Amino acid sequence: MRTRYSAWNLFAAARAGHRDWAPAWREAEPKPRYDVVIVGGGGHGLATAYYLAKNHGVTNVAVIEAGWIGGGNTGRNTTIIRSNYLYPESAALYDFSVKLYEGLAQELNFNIMFSQRGMMILAHSRHDLDSHARWTNAMRFNGVDAEMLDGEAVRRLAPRLNFAAGARFPILGGFIQRRGGPARHDAVAWGYARGASNLGVDIVQNCPVTGFLKQGDTIVGVRTPRGEIRADKVAMAVAGHSTVLAEMAGFRLPVTSYALQAMVSEPVKPVLDTVVLSPAVGAYWSQSDKGEVVIGGGLDLYPSYAQRGSYATTQQVLAATLELFPSFSRLRLLRQWAGIVDVVHDSSPIIGPTPVPGLYLNCGWGTGGFKAIPVGGWTLAHVLATGRNHELAAPFQLERFATGRLIDEAAAAGIAH
Repeated sequence: MRTRYSAWNLFAAARAGHRDWAPAWREAEPKPRYDVVIVGGGGHGLATAYYLAKNHGVTNVAVIEAGWIGGGNTGRNTTIIRSNYLYPESAALYDFSVKLYEGLAQELNFNIMFSQRGMMILAHSRHDLDSHARWTNAMRFNGVDAEMLDGEAVRRLAPRLNFAAGARFPILGGFIQRRGGPARHDAVAWGYARGASNLGVDIVQNCPVTGFLKQGDTIVGVRTPRGEIRADKVAMAVAGHSTVLAEMAGFRLPVTSYALQAMVSEPVKPVLDTVVLSPAVGAYWSQSDKGEVVIGGGLDLYPSYAQRGSYATTQQVLAATLELFPSFSRLRLLRQWAGIVDVVHDSSPIIGPTPVPGLYLNCGWGTGGFKAIPVGGWTLAHVLATGRNHELAAPFQLERFATGRLIDEAAAAGIAH
């Protein structure tokens, strides 16, 4: 008989009437001490816990989450997975993540609904075509798949685009990474949570960190409303709230938090069979398995912790949508939301130790945190378990902001990052 799993805990499942559904993970009470405490129960925190247990045999681990599992940025994004970056360091990092995603459903025995329908970036001018050729060549040089497209090839992939002769943004071509595409965000979080829990990791929800425990200059645990939790090492994977926790620990991060909003339409029959991004208009589109057209855009360009976004950005993204997909004017919006993203000066992540002994960090993914969940967890688990940075994470240390050895990937973000 097949066991059915619910992402809710046992009590929530019972209230919903699903009395025969086993909880996907154990709802644990925090113990007084662990080898590692991971602050943040989103994708990166859960992946770190899973790979600590699976790759390194470190199972005395707690993931503590202020709210509910996957309720932060992991549940507030547009779920696009890709590795179309320019620099060798970034290409290696993100393509490793894509490769992990490609096997993740089998790895976790949990259907994450990764649909490799391709990620296509549009060119609207001769300058765009030239820059796309350089971008494509850089990807190929770094061992990442990429393919230039002429206008007719773009039309075949996305016939609902605006190919009218008088279009404000004529479509001359573009390029595609065919291994890219969307996945199911909550399935990624639930799969990692179940996998980590089955390996012995404690998952503790509704447990915010209110401070850090120190012994001299070294972090030795965290304070929470449910008591002090001590640990040999503490890791933070809290995205847009990284600066808040860093300040609690006594240091500053070169991170600014912004709202990144998105929206979905009512469900409709299949109309868009690939992911489309237009840097010129600062928006991108895909269609979910439920039929919703998912619409994303650039940052609200002022620091914020509001999970809703501004009217000005909403207006700009919808205007871009109507320009490039005129037939979408008939769609009704179903809902809109925003996540709080952690943007650094070179649009690249920070993975590794902090200036405070005993405290480690995974942040700075900006608008691209979801696609990096597997590699973020893999590399942070490596440094926590071994004390040495993983070779993929070595270029992405906090010290680069002092040395000036930055990896500026703002262009490859495709939209304002």
